[in-house]
Amino acid sequence: MSKEIIEFIKSLYDESGTISLHEPVFNGNEKKYITDCIDSTFVSSIGKYVDLFEENICELTNSSYAVAVVNGTSALHIALKVCGVNTNDLVLTQALSFVATSNAITYCGANPIFIDVDLETLGLSPDSLSDFLQTQTQIRNDGFCYHKSTGKKISACVPMHTFGFPCKIESLVHICNEYNIPLIEDAAEAVGSLYKGKHVGTFGKCGTYSFNGNKIITSGGGGVILTNDVNIARQAKHLTTVAKVPHQWKFEHDEIGYNFRMPNINAALACAQIEQLDQFIAFKRKLAKKYHDFFETIPEVKVIKEPDNSRSNYWLNTILFSGEIQKETFLHEANKSGIMARPAWELLSSLSFYKNCLKSQLPNSHLVYDRLVSLPSSVSIK
Repeated sequence: MSKEIIEFIKSLYDESGTISLHEPVFNGNEKKYITDCIDSTFVSSIGKYVDLFEENICELTNSSYAVAVVNGTSALHIALKVCGVNTNDLVLTQALSFVATSNAITYCGANPIFIDVDLETLGLSPDSLSDFLQTQTQIRNDGFCYHKSTGKKISACVPMHTFGFPCKIESLVHICNEYNIPLIEDAAEAVGSLYKGKHVGTFGKCGTYSFNGNKIITSGGGGVILTNDVNIARQAKHLTTVAKVPHQWKFEHDEIGYNFRMPNINAALACAQIEQLDQFIAFKRKLAKKYHDFFETIPEVKVIKEPDNSRSNYWLNTILFSGEIQKETFLHEANKSGIMARPAWELLSSLSFYKNCLKSQLPNSHLVYDRLVSLPSSVSIK
């Protein structure tokens, strides 16, 4: 079986070297815009491309405000802060996620609570979330939700749209509203993905994207905070520009801020990339169809497909093997053959520095961890 899958992947890509998991493509105005940025001398955090990129993201997603920052982790960090996450608070998130999700929570001095994922979407499970809140939390007289045994406030919920597949975001928003918990979407991997025709990252109080080099569009390093709340947008931009009070020449700062603003030169790259997003998604959806058709002949493998009511950007094409042994065998053979197939991340709840955090039962998360493999998914197919 492994040999058959490897041969199919090689038939999709140029075999002259290693087949990457996901690599960027620069076929547009990247060099033109970057050269223009260099010629302007505005290559740092002030310049026309930063403003233009924020406008482009708002236009793409129909969001009111976008704040461009240096990476997706800093976007999530600041989104949590401006939504009220404080030291010793608790934040609900999923156990199956990249470590940046929980790291951003700890940057605020808070602690994550790890909730199980949904097998259909690989995102936060509404059933697991609802069960945890019903059995382990209470609404106090101040109207906020607290964990019963620790007495700590639950100040946010961070679902992730895993590998670009939209989670059951409307259900999660509804549950969080019942408990007065702000929802912040980690849509780092899901630029261009839709749920019921609406861009993910726009359902919660805030949403965040990543434009790292391995994402569907890239600024080299970069991220964005999305919101429809003008006060949140103002505070996010203020904090990410070292909390400097506007003045023509004085350097005054009114609180501890962060030097997180996206540089203009990165934004120039991003502006060229976003012009090609529709083309990239079209390529990736064609690739996904090729994978789906191929794996129909291999009953031992289940392909993760876009959930109902969704359009996935198919950032990564993802499969589940029938067991851990089959997964490990394929990973060994694929990487030996020069194919950068990758397993799921180590469950966050299993990492040494998070193992004592609160968590729900995690049967789906463990099943996915044992069986999941992501396959090469670059748009540069034959």
